[in-house]
Amino acid sequence: MRGLKDKVIIVTGAAQGIGEATALRLGDEGVTVVCADRNADGAKATADKVTAAGGRAIAVQIEVTSRDSWMAVTGQVTEQLGGIDGLVNNAGVTRDRSLMKMTDDDWATAIDVNLKGPWLGCQIAIPHMQARGGGAIVNLSSDSRWGAFGQSNYSSAKAGLVGLTRTVAIEHARHKIRANAVAPGVVKTPMVMAVPEEVRKGWMTSVPMKREAEPSEIASVIAFLLSDDASYVT
Repeated sequence: MRGLKDKVIIVTGAAQGIGEATALRLGDEGVTVVCADRNADGAKATADKVTAAGGRAIAVQIEVTSRDSWMAVTGQVTEQLGGIDGLVNNAGVTRDRSLMKMTDDDWATAIDVNLKGPWLGCQIAIPHMQARGGGAIVNLSSDSRWGAFGQSNYSSAKAGLVGLTRTVAIEHARHKIRANAVAPGVVKTPMVMAVPEEVRKGWMTSVPMKREAEPSEIASVIAFLLSDDASYVT
């Protein structure tokens, strides 16, 4: 895809699932990938896979809910790699319970990781993109943004993430920074595979393709939205 080669792009939640697949795809496109994850060993394993395939990558540990952690990571990336051209806010968690059983901690954890984390990432990374003359952001929302049983916290965060993305797009188009959200349905990630098989089979009734997506299929969309081939998509 056009315009990705030699760009520096941060991918959060890069240790597994969609984040890992995105890092590998971006590495194939010539991106210098910053594999960021709370799991430092997992981030390093993904970075090693990128480099083993002939790409360029570094691993960093990040706590996406912490402003200090974001500041440290973006500072390190800028010092080590010269700047930041893109950001994929992929890190996420679930804390599923029905509304009446959900605790304050369940709510706060899901909102903080899935919504506050991307908000901090956008706020802190955008000045670095402005310094490079522009950039692109992709936030990972979810089909659950419409509401899902046992996910009042996760659904609220993923719906809010769409509002955040639209606002970033409106405010920063003048800085040549694009922002888009990808909202996958059922994807073969460790988080989804932890759900009982009979439940996952039930989900397939509303999926036109009648199968779960592969993480690489979501990664290809993310790569497109980061590329110059999506230059008018925000």
